[in-house]
Amino acid sequence: MPFNGEKQCVGEDQPSDSDSSRFSESMASLSDCECSRQSFTSDSSSKSSSPASTSPPRVVTFDEVMAATRNLSNLTLAHEIAVNENFQLKQEALPENSLAGRVKHIVHQAFWDVLDSELNADPPEFEHAIKLFEEIREILLSFLTPGGNRLRNQICEVLDTDLIRQQAEHSAVDIQGLANYVISTMGKLCAPVRDNDIRELKATGNIVEVLRQIFHVLDLMKMDMANFTIMSLRPHLQRQLVEYERTKFQEILEETPRKAEVAGAS
Repeated sequence: MPFNGEKQCVGEDQPSDSDSSRFSESMASLSDCECSRQSFTSDSSSKSSSPASTSPPRVVTFDEVMAATRNLSNLTLAHEIAVNENFQLKQEALPENSLAGRVKHIVHQAFWDVLDSELNADPPEFEHAIKLFEEIREILLSFLTPGGNRLRNQICEVLDTDLIRQQAEHSAVDIQGLANYVISTMGKLCAPVRDNDIRELKATGNIVEVLRQIFHVLDLMKMDMANFTIMSLRPHLQRQLVEYERTKFQEILEETPRKAEVAGAS
């Protein structure tokens, strides 16, 4: 800046120090911008060529999710069975005042009412009753051990649905007699805790109610069988628990949905 009114003489061919300074700063700034632009372009090019940006995320199927869930449930159940000596399966009844409970009661009652009307018709209709005995036969057979061939053959012979249908066509079928045989066989297969239920079945007079209670007691017997199997397997499971949990946990890790890992980080 001029002092005391003196003018600073600047030739046309020679730039001033101030102009040179500004020019240098401008060139430095331009150089920085250019470098920055090149750096950004280089980074962008590097990122765009990275495999991570071109690899879509792994698609997880519903079956994979369900497989992982089942493995986790099995692992939890096995651990509970091994460490909890009092673990047992129990029937969970729906609350009577709940919507699901009321619907279940209405549907079941309607089924048994229809069966009652069919058996008391003139002539009686036996088809639904025969299907019930067919289902009862399969449940009884599921209780048998591999060596129970004699009882297996007897059950198949007495509850031969083809033979029962032939008898029904000639009005010669004895529904009460078939029910009595089923109750007697259940008494041979059930746990001692069900002896009182068997006695109550024998004392029931109405055939429809007998069939209804037969299915109720069969459900209890299936639960007893499941709990007996759990009790039998517990010592073996306790010995193998560590290895079993390690194997199942590895299966869960392999089947649990995960995002694809980013590869080739720049």
